[in-house]
Amino acid sequence: MVLPQFHLAMSLAGNLSFHETKQSWLKRMANFVDIINTFFASIWKSWYRVGRDDPRRVVHAVKVGVALTLVSFLYIFEPLFKGVGKNAMWAVMTVVVVLEFTAGATLCKGLNRGFGTLCAGSLAFLIEVVAEKSGKTFRALFVGLSVFIIGFVSTYLRFFPKIKKNFDYGVLVFLLTFNLISVSSFREENVVPLARDRLFTIAIGCGICLFMSLVIFPNWSGEDLHEYTVRKLEGLATSIEACVSLYFHDQEKDGSTLDVKSTKEMISKGYRIVLDSKSSDETLAMFASWEPRHSRHCYKYPWQQYVKLGTVLRHFGYSAVSLHGCLESEIQTPPSVRALFRDPCIQVATEISKVLLDLASCIRAHRRCSPDVLSDHLHQALHDLNSAIRSQPRLFLNSKNNRSTFKHAFNSNWMVNLPSAKSDAAALVEKRNNSNNSTENRRDQPVLRPTLSKIAMLSLEFSEALPFAAFAALLVEMAARLELIIEEVEELGRQASFKEFDEELVSIEVRRNETKENVKNRVLPSHEVSQAVD
Repeated sequence: MVLPQFHLAMSLAGNLSFHETKQSWLKRMANFVDIINTFFASIWKSWYRVGRDDPRRVVHAVKVGVALTLVSFLYIFEPLFKGVGKNAMWAVMTVVVVLEFTAGATLCKGLNRGFGTLCAGSLAFLIEVVAEKSGKTFRALFVGLSVFIIGFVSTYLRFFPKIKKNFDYGVLVFLLTFNLISVSSFREENVVPLARDRLFTIAIGCGICLFMSLVIFPNWSGEDLHEYTVRKLEGLATSIEACVSLYFHDQEKDGSTLDVKSTKEMISKGYRIVLDSKSSDETLAMFASWEPRHSRHCYKYPWQQYVKLGTVLRHFGYSAVSLHGCLESEIQTPPSVRALFRDPCIQVATEISKVLLDLASCIRAHRRCSPDVLSDHLHQALHDLNSAIRSQPRLFLNSKNNRSTFKHAFNSNWMVNLPSAKSDAAALVEKRNNSNNSTENRRDQPVLRPTLSKIAMLSLEFSEALPFAAFAALLVEMAARLELIIEEVEELGRQASFKEFDEELVSIEVRRNETKENVKNRVLPSHEVSQAVD
């Protein structure tokens, strides 16, 4: 009787174990399928985001595909393959290396590659003409000596700053091509067809690259640099205005909620585009100098002036970073003290942002800025801020009342009671001291740890409005640095022959811009620079 029950129990256990194993296997398969779907979905989102940020990237990828298809015909079609033979691979290599995102970068690398190859082939041909009239031993010595001298001179030239900046790739191609032709000519009787076919295929590749870059939806480095400078000015204006708005935001007084996280991202994005622009400005200016003058003026365009303007903007951006640092500081001025200076500070920030936006509008429209771009409103706002600070001297000066309070706090077990609004650091000291005084051992000893003593010294001996004083000083510093930016913008307009300032045209542009979205809500697109020379 017991044995059948045992077999029945074992069979039931086996069935349960089989069902559990099957369910576990199905669950693992479902998890694996979810992982695969998530992986491909993330890849698709990344591809879509890259193309959405700059649709020109998609166009450039299509252009590269078409160019590679065209040079591959040198291998596919039999008549073309008989003409160039295996040297057709040099055309494919040329397209892969030379075709860059902007026309200036493609011109820089294409002309460097073509000129370097031409010079190397010509020099190798001359050396071969001289060497072939001598004996085999003298020919070997002469070729080896020539390779050494050309290698030494070419490598030494790459250390010169101007050569390194503009012709480094050309010197490298020259050195490579010269060595390949010179060394291979020692084993071949006639090196002229080799050099001719190689130069011919490289010329085909460079021609296709130049056609794709200059004719088919060209991307000009000069226009990118111009627009990039405008974005930097607008980014600084957005960052400053958002930073001051967040610093003085009072939900009860404003009657609205402010998204702190998105505002901080807007602030950091605004000045980060300026701080990270050094290499981009220099690279775009160099590539723009290679581009043809696609305007009605054929004079040399002052691309280096954009670089100088970018340097001044970066120095201005450091003040914006410091202004943002005041928001993240551990020691903060109480809201009640900030409210005393809210209106003049917001007015100063608004006027600074307005000047930056006016300069950005002038550069975008290729128009010189107004003679009175620094309006009287900014001077009046600075005067109001100065008057507001002078009206509250006890907040910024160490009074006897503050010093007596500090002595009283030290003699009464650091029970801090400030005569005015309490700073965050003082509240932190009081909270820690109250928790320490709860024990009997600390109740009999009126001595704090050194760290707490330093914090108490900072919050009691100095004024609680000092953090705001640093914030206000940065605003005044920005107002002073505006003159340097205006000087560089005026110099840019003079060298680039921008059209003169016309008040009627400006009023029309202002009315048009009033219908557009506010600049504070504008998302600054990312900008990438192709490092073509490296």
